[in-house]
Amino acid sequence: MKLHFDKDADALYLKLDESAIVESEEVRPGVVLDFNGADQGVGIELLGVGKRVPADALKEVAVLVA
Repeated sequence: MKLHFDKDADALYLKLDESAIVESEEVRPGVVLDFNGADQGVGIELLGVGKRVPADALKEVAVLVA
């Protein structure tokens, strides 16, 4: 799993695996899900992150594994 923030595009992308993306669907304004050929979710993109998250919070990522 990989997390990437594109400051210029103001977008955050969470890549769940290395599958090829064959379809994308905007499920809510600014929230895009990517799917592979088996119709499995393989990525999540959040657009307009600066409007959703305070700038200071983007400098730090906490990962919790249960």
